[in-house]
Amino acid sequence: MKTNQMKNQIQIKKVLFCSLFFLLTSIISAQNLESKIDEILKAQYKDNESGVVTLVAKQGKVIYRKAYGKANLELDVNMKPENVFEIGSITKQFTAVSILMLLEEGKLSLEDDITKFIPNYPTKGKQITIHHLLTHTSGIKSYTSMRKFGEVMTKDESPLKFIDFFKNEPMDFEPGEKYKYNNSGYFILGYIIEKVSRMSYPKFVEERIFKKLNMNSSCYGSHTKLIKNRATGYQKRNEGFVNAQYISLTLPYAAGSIMSNVDDMLQWQKAISNNILVQKETIDKAFTNYTLNNGKKINYGYGWSFNEINGVPTIEHGGAIPGYRSMGVYVPSEDVYVIIFSNCGNQSPKNTAIKIAALAINKPIFSKEKITTLSKEELNKWVGSYEFEDKSVRFITLEDNQLYSQREGSAQKNKIYPTAANEFSFEDGFISYSFLEENGKKAVFFQNRINKEKGVFIQKEAPKDKKISQ
Repeated sequence: MKTNQMKNQIQIKKVLFCSLFFLLTSIISAQNLESKIDEILKAQYKDNESGVVTLVAKQGKVIYRKAYGKANLELDVNMKPENVFEIGSITKQFTAVSILMLLEEGKLSLEDDITKFIPNYPTKGKQITIHHLLTHTSGIKSYTSMRKFGEVMTKDESPLKFIDFFKNEPMDFEPGEKYKYNNSGYFILGYIIEKVSRMSYPKFVEERIFKKLNMNSSCYGSHTKLIKNRATGYQKRNEGFVNAQYISLTLPYAAGSIMSNVDDMLQWQKAISNNILVQKETIDKAFTNYTLNNGKKINYGYGWSFNEINGVPTIEHGGAIPGYRSMGVYVPSEDVYVIIFSNCGNQSPKNTAIKIAALAINKPIFSKEKITTLSKEELNKWVGSYEFEDKSVRFITLEDNQLYSQREGSAQKNKIYPTAANEFSFEDGFISYSFLEENGKKAVFFQNRINKEKGVFIQKEAPKDKKISQ
């Protein structure tokens, strides 16, 4: 009997030891992740400059939530995680899901022509559908690309009146022929939501989304309304920071006028992942990688784009509006969500968010620790000029045992670092080269995350005496 008790006690001690070891390992791992994220953010955002708020969640639980810099430079107010930002084009997610909610209710079809809702819209005999608007494949001119937009951007306009501003512009291409990011398409979607729901777009997102999800710090943007914890927007110029250029928030509208904070955005991501607003088969439409008329994938669904981090698929979207930048990255396989808001309109957090997401899934972006040593002969093997399918040319040159990459027509030369005998990475870790030999001829794959292009060796001399990027 005593022998059995002793065995049980030993077994219990082993279990307790293993549990304690696992707990300590988890704590150390979390601390290491926190310090690495801190290091990334501190390098980009200074205490006395515009700021940033970052939230990282895994399996719905917050594992990092911090603020850096100032929410208001003039009043010397520190940024805090609760601060509210204009989120720019991340608004498109809310617009797309609003359309899918109305689809489930049988109030519209994705194949509906836009003239069903705007009878006098000049489609020039083309069929432009809601699907085209959602996927940026309509061919309609994006109003933010029009020169005269700068002349009207401070004016308040009704949705239908502002559609008149761009509707007579020549189309960029036939519907479905190309993908071209388009704010006009999502503006029109906002009006369709109003027409079908018989509610204004601001009221629809407030009543049907924010209230339902307890997104209590989110709203349709306003310059006059008092918004608790609002972070002031800035631009950075050579002489320093200035207040952001004014834009009437009636103009970004359903393409970019929502305000939120990182906590509410986690609520939003949870709702999307758990099919709270629409059924799974409906939200799956938003996460389908659609194709052009010729079958080529566009790496965009409805309100979200598709990419990857070191081969791991991601779902993403960023936003930009005067005074603010935003970036959200979701990694479905790991249930990891990263959201970053910045109150400086020309300081993008995109690469920062991707680097942090890479750390959170233990797939860190390139670091110099991964560099391998190659001989001059091994490096010289890949020197030459390479032409790609779009007829662009990239030159690979060797100087002082360092390989450089330079695109034809650019003065910029960038160092590329060997991670294997035929693999090279740019310092930012997002772009890489994979060299190979085919039938005795050199070739290369140039990869910028999900985008991969093949280039073949050609006889062309590289330009001389160009600037080297350190």
